[in-house]
Amino acid sequence: MDQVAPSEPAADSLSHEPRPVGHLEQASGNLAVVAGISVVAGAAAGLVGALFRLALQQADHFRDWAIARLHAGDTTHGASFGANLVGLVLVTAACAAAAAVAAWMVRRYSPFASGSGIPHVEAVLLQDLPQAPYRLIPVKFAGGVLAIGSGLALGREGPSVQMGASVAHLVGRIFRRDLRDCLVLLAAGAGAGLATAFNAPIAGAIFVLEELVRRFDTRIAIATFGASAGAIAISRIFLGEQPDFAVQLQAYSGFATVPLHLALGVIAGLLGVAYNRTILGTLAATDRLDGWPIEVRALIIGAAVGLIAWFAPHLVGGGDVITQRTLAGPELLRWVVLVFALRFVLGPVSYAARTPGGLFAPLLVLGAQSGLIFGIVCAHFFPEWAPDPRTLAVVGMAAFFTSVVRAPLTGITLVTEMTGSFTMLLPMLSACFAAMLVPTLLGNAPIYDSLRDGTLKLRDK
Repeated sequence: MDQVAPSEPAADSLSHEPRPVGHLEQASGNLAVVAGISVVAGAAAGLVGALFRLALQQADHFRDWAIARLHAGDTTHGASFGANLVGLVLVTAACAAAAAVAAWMVRRYSPFASGSGIPHVEAVLLQDLPQAPYRLIPVKFAGGVLAIGSGLALGREGPSVQMGASVAHLVGRIFRRDLRDCLVLLAAGAGAGLATAFNAPIAGAIFVLEELVRRFDTRIAIATFGASAGAIAISRIFLGEQPDFAVQLQAYSGFATVPLHLALGVIAGLLGVAYNRTILGTLAATDRLDGWPIEVRALIIGAAVGLIAWFAPHLVGGGDVITQRTLAGPELLRWVVLVFALRFVLGPVSYAARTPGGLFAPLLVLGAQSGLIFGIVCAHFFPEWAPDPRTLAVVGMAAFFTSVVRAPLTGITLVTEMTGSFTMLLPMLSACFAAMLVPTLLGNAPIYDSLRDGTLKLRDK
């Protein structure tokens, strides 16, 4: 279970040192064969990822429809206290039950399916852990739909990455490749999963090299590009070709805005440190309840999310609706601040439920909102030269992602592909520079390094 909370590593252990997977560059087998298989593996990962996204969309629609119907029934019956109470109880119980079932599936059938799964993929590539049994794939799929569909503030990318890695590893086994080739395909499948989750093929490939292996390995790079291409070719048949978020094209930013982007990066860096510590602190707090069955803990968290969903259904779940609304333009400052505070707590609490679900999508919500808040404040005090707050919302997405994950190239590319905001590359570069620098100077570990330390505790269980 990759979300077991470890203590934060010392500052001198935070550097992204070259990974042992570098020896894969000398992997046995014909490169052309591995490259060809990578396209097949990517296509399979893309199919699974696309079906997962479609299932999540249906789960979200069903949750919203059910809540709306129950509220409509309240109105039909004169909005009586009894009708309100029945609806509240039904939604709360349904969300609690879904979260509990997801946690039970993980505990019973595939413990490594817990959480985002990215730390587990990293541990497998390091050969610190073996590849999990392939029953992880249906557990991750069904558990993710139940957990995220119930309203937990979790992302689709973690399950997509881990399922993509497992699918690609399975394809390697089917083609009778040896361990080293299977690990190359596993890394490539992970990138294909991320590419599918956000319709961002370049970001998927960069993610593998920057975060999973943390060096440029020619063999892995070729396989990753092939897998991402195969994944996108298949997934776009089901999901379409448009970017995930509709953003009005902005003009290129001038040099005068660089200080503001740097300031936003510093703020994002500080918020990222606070968010990482909140995640680890929440996990540590729930771990102290080790006498409680994991299903009970998930049930309580799911019930709390159900309460929020009853009163504010659009504030729960992965958060794409919130991000799109944030990117659409300025809102009331106090409303954005309130939603930001809620999601800042809801994400770590949801992650502590021990169900399948990732961190990326919730990070993008918080990044967009922090950028918009900063932009609204700047527009109030510096109206003559402050940029459009919507541009700072886009920049904030990349900066906050960078501060938490410590993968700036992935963050910049991911946000650019998801929004089509290629004019924001220089502002994102400036902000991510500061967002990378601040937590590193403060000795704060990247979140997946900390979570991987917790995943390794499963070796002795």
